[in-house]
Amino acid sequence: MTRKLYFLLILCLWLAAGGAQAQIEEHAHWTHNLRTPQPLHVGDTLELVFKAKIDNDWYLYASDFDPELGPMVTEIEIAQIQGAKAAGPLLSVNSIKKYDEIFEGQVAIFKKEGTFIQKFVVTAPEVNIKGSINFQVCSNVTGMCVPGSYDFSVSVQARAKESGHKEKEKEESTVNTTADTLPQAIDSVVSSGAQVVKSVQDGTETTQTPSPATPTSPEKKQSLWLFALTAFLAGLAAIFTPCVFPMIPMTVSYFMKGNIARKEGEDEERYQQRLRAARRQGISKAFFYGFSIIGIYTLVGTLAAVFLGAEFANEVSTHWLANLIFFLVFVIFALSFLGMFEITLPSSFLTKVDKQADKGGLVGIFFMALTLVLVSFSCTVPIAGSLLIASAGGEVLKPIVGMLAFSLAFAIPFTFFAAFPTALNKLPRSGGWLNSVKVVLGFIELAFAFKFLSVADQVYHWHLLDREVYLAIWIAIGIALTLYLLGKIQLPHDSPVERLSVPRLLLALVTLSFVIYLIPGMFGAPLEALSGYLPPMSTFDKIEVKSAGNGGQAATDSNFPAKVKYGDLFELPHNLQGFFDYEEAVAYARKVNKPLFIDFTGHGCVNCREMEAKVWSDPRVLKLLRDQYVVVALYVDDKTPLPESEQYVSSYDGKLKNTIGRKFFDFQITEFGANAQPYYSLLDTDPGKTPKENLLLPPKGYDLNVDNFIEFLEKGLEEYRKRHQP
Repeated sequence: MTRKLYFLLILCLWLAAGGAQAQIEEHAHWTHNLRTPQPLHVGDTLELVFKAKIDNDWYLYASDFDPELGPMVTEIEIAQIQGAKAAGPLLSVNSIKKYDEIFEGQVAIFKKEGTFIQKFVVTAPEVNIKGSINFQVCSNVTGMCVPGSYDFSVSVQARAKESGHKEKEKEESTVNTTADTLPQAIDSVVSSGAQVVKSVQDGTETTQTPSPATPTSPEKKQSLWLFALTAFLAGLAAIFTPCVFPMIPMTVSYFMKGNIARKEGEDEERYQQRLRAARRQGISKAFFYGFSIIGIYTLVGTLAAVFLGAEFANEVSTHWLANLIFFLVFVIFALSFLGMFEITLPSSFLTKVDKQADKGGLVGIFFMALTLVLVSFSCTVPIAGSLLIASAGGEVLKPIVGMLAFSLAFAIPFTFFAAFPTALNKLPRSGGWLNSVKVVLGFIELAFAFKFLSVADQVYHWHLLDREVYLAIWIAIGIALTLYLLGKIQLPHDSPVERLSVPRLLLALVTLSFVIYLIPGMFGAPLEALSGYLPPMSTFDKIEVKSAGNGGQAATDSNFPAKVKYGDLFELPHNLQGFFDYEEAVAYARKVNKPLFIDFTGHGCVNCREMEAKVWSDPRVLKLLRDQYVVVALYVDDKTPLPESEQYVSSYDGKLKNTIGRKFFDFQITEFGANAQPYYSLLDTDPGKTPKENLLLPPKGYDLNVDNFIEFLEKGLEEYRKRHQP
């Protein structure tokens, strides 16, 4: 009896271990509801709202980013529709925007909960809609990505359109915000950062603005803090420009007008009291002056946020026309800083504002601050304007935060010297160095201008500014800046460089070092530190490496087919030879007597790309994959349609599998009981066994430890050899 119990215990543990290795992952839990005007008429708009509850440590890709970037966007697929037609795309409500270093672009995600809305226009009294939501969730903790699908079905009755219906709608709209007015409501919600709150009972909608205590996502916090720091440094840089720095002593002289002389017959104690009172008043005025500067710039940022808004910012951040305009604006700013022309305001306008500063009191101080902002316009607008343009990435707070940080740094020296005028004696004198600062900023502006042109080039596939062209431009700008700092190039308004200062030499060395760092990128180096500013590696004219000993292209195999199925759609990393169809790979593996390495992957699988970049790239891993295994990559999220002869209904979920991705995703689930990627399986190719029975080892998931992956491959190879011993 004891031996039997022991055997049963071992069996249970083995089964549990097997279940832990391969299980169906489900980390997004969906619900849906239909929102309609009351009553619903033909011609009305109804809203189908989807809610996804997302597990902790997982995130869901939204629908509002470029689907060509890589990650699998959430999409709606209509299988059957009667009495209605779709109106517009699937909307994501309040998705989180972030830059993804793997895919080198901006993606949109949800954490904890996601809301999507699909609009439909009613065309007949009886409405029936069936379909599915296709999505992908990923985790930075487990390293897995899981595609999924949620089926939905809704039915509703509508009344035939009545005369006077529109008047009735207007009356109802004064009482409730219904789904008929939801498009406008959603626009305002997205722009204001409010959240949609559902009322299922009566179909009405309200909005609730998050309280100030609502926590911001880590991605947004990090992005805003980094942007604020950049803006603060830009404000400091703006001080050291020719039209700002000389204004500091002028400001101090304005505040020193209030100094009082000793009255005739006034005793010393009374005079000192009046001096202390005047001193306190001067400091108060100086701080009001500083706050006025901050208020003026922050007002500009607030107006930009109000009139542009998050939705507009999202649209222009990838639109070719907006990015082309931003590129031209940056170039104009750069040329102005380089001395080609001056950007100035009309002198008559400046004179009128300056007169207001003579009125005295707080009003006069405010206009003094406004005069400073306007007089320094030609030097500050390229910097402040660049910050506003850079904030066009989908966050309403960015223009406000940017201008607040910029103006804070800009106001500090004016406030300090206005409050403590004697410290002015320690300032360096104005001179040619101020114009040099301005020119350096011009070179930097010119380099960053090409980032906007690159965005438009990538989104619309113009191929005008591929990676090597972009790098060549930056290298040329860097060399020109180095020569300028060394005094070999002189621009308008520059003073001759008779002697090279130490700070100027050090800055030239830093610039030259940056240029040297860029040069290997012209030959294929990844330059990971600049991944956010350079076009992706996929735009680089690749140089084929023929060496088979270091991870390059494998030697030609006479048995390998000249053309593989789906070879025109996919490619393996690191120039590996392989397949993209399971049956074809199995046939080849049997022919050459090698085990099969199955890579369940996806276009939108971030961690798949990370495994390929950090683990597969190791020469030992590449040698094993190239020489000892037949590699097949099965893309579970590809949307290429299958020929009708290859389409089938799955025994797992009863759905039609009509794309390459659905076919291989179904294969992964039905044969291996898993649905997460990356997922690596080592198989024998015994024709009398199922794929699961042919497993050499339990499959392996995301693991960035190269030694662990090598051990996995070597043990699989040993098991294969054991099975094929004579």
